[in-house]
Amino acid sequence: MTDQAAASPPAHPGGGSASSGDTTTVEPGVLRRAISASAMGNMTEWYDYGVYSYTTGYITEQFFPGAGLAATLLVFAVSFVFRPLGGLVLGPLGDKLGRKAILATTILLMATATFVIGLLPGKDSIGLWAPALLVILRVIQGFSAGGEYGGAATFMAEYSPDRRRGFFGSFLEFGTLAGFTLGALVALGTELVVGSDNMAAWGWRIPFLLALPLGAIGLYLRSKLEDTPVFQELETEAEDRSLREEFKALVRDYKRPLFALFALVVALNVCNYTLLAYTPTYLEDTVGMSSQASLTLIIIGQVAMMVVIPFSGRISDRIGRKPMWWVSLVGLFVLATPAYMLMGQNFSLALIGFAILGLLYVLQLSTISATFPAMFPTQVRFAGFAIAYNVSTAIFGGTALYANEALIEATGSNLVPAFYMMGSCVIGAIGLAFIPETARASIRGTGIPGVDTKCQPLEPSPT
Repeated sequence: MTDQAAASPPAHPGGGSASSGDTTTVEPGVLRRAISASAMGNMTEWYDYGVYSYTTGYITEQFFPGAGLAATLLVFAVSFVFRPLGGLVLGPLGDKLGRKAILATTILLMATATFVIGLLPGKDSIGLWAPALLVILRVIQGFSAGGEYGGAATFMAEYSPDRRRGFFGSFLEFGTLAGFTLGALVALGTELVVGSDNMAAWGWRIPFLLALPLGAIGLYLRSKLEDTPVFQELETEAEDRSLREEFKALVRDYKRPLFALFALVVALNVCNYTLLAYTPTYLEDTVGMSSQASLTLIIIGQVAMMVVIPFSGRISDRIGRKPMWWVSLVGLFVLATPAYMLMGQNFSLALIGFAILGLLYVLQLSTISATFPAMFPTQVRFAGFAIAYNVSTAIFGGTALYANEALIEATGSNLVPAFYMMGSCVIGAIGLAFIPETARASIRGTGIPGVDTKCQPLEPSPT
């Protein structure tokens, strides 16, 4: 399943050596199934988050009558508080037991919790038990998501050939946008079919109930794959250390990539949740757009982003991940305010503003599943990614919707989302300055990619 490299690179804090050969040599059919399984699971995760963000008005009526939208957005943030716990538990387990077992667990937890939200009685029926149970289910979702994304990105990166890791990795983010877009499509389609009154009464439940069959498909696809060749190779040489020892070694030896990833994820998640999850609420409450118009705008914009993502991933294999990130961060910093000024005018200009920000954000989004796993060696890759990613996401991702809403109310400025994105891009730029270029660098073995392994030349390799 794997090639053994001839070169023996320098030692590093984790011990052992890294190889400079191509990461994997797998049959094209196996590679396609691995990519599909990773993307499908990620789509299910973000479908669940998207459905919640796109039905916040109805959830407020059912579970928080009288409390207002802020209560619903705080519950949205609750799940993010528990993502670091999921990363702390599931990340080291993924490095010890394998990526496949953890990914099967996460997709099952996520889909089941979302399905049960669709069955919950409202506050009028069972009183305070309704919001309490909603919070518990969001906690389960957050714990699951803490292992899902890091595991899916690691799984995909370790299956992909080094020279095309950006291209194949971009399909994980294609799944992210597909999940958000599917959530918007289902919410919009349900409202158009059943009408606004029925949507408020019971129709809002339908998008949540559909999560279970989606999760079942993703689970089936993942069950048909073996664990990644990179993990199987390491498994035969791995030291028998406890999870606690693994965690201590991660924090002791890999502080720099942990903090750099944390900073990059600040930019990634503030832009992500402000742009993809908060925009419908922003357009409806701040600009006065109808729910159907705002969802239509989001769907059009996200479909355009999905079309661009694979091309962006392919470009990153040639010019590198860091140039893509620099263009994205600088572009968003400069154009966020003008774009939000456009979004405050009318539907057509709002679509242009969203498209500008979305296409700039794609340069980050298309490369993260190739960039982030490559910041750590194999033996701590799942844990390092999951912990740093989810701690940053808990602080800056899940709170983005509430923070934007609260700051707009406090300041009266409709440009708050632009300023919030600009600040996050400054933090991301600091982190970006401290990471090595890892495009085409091997992620096999126990060395740090891009440091203990060298980037391969540009000539194409078979897939």
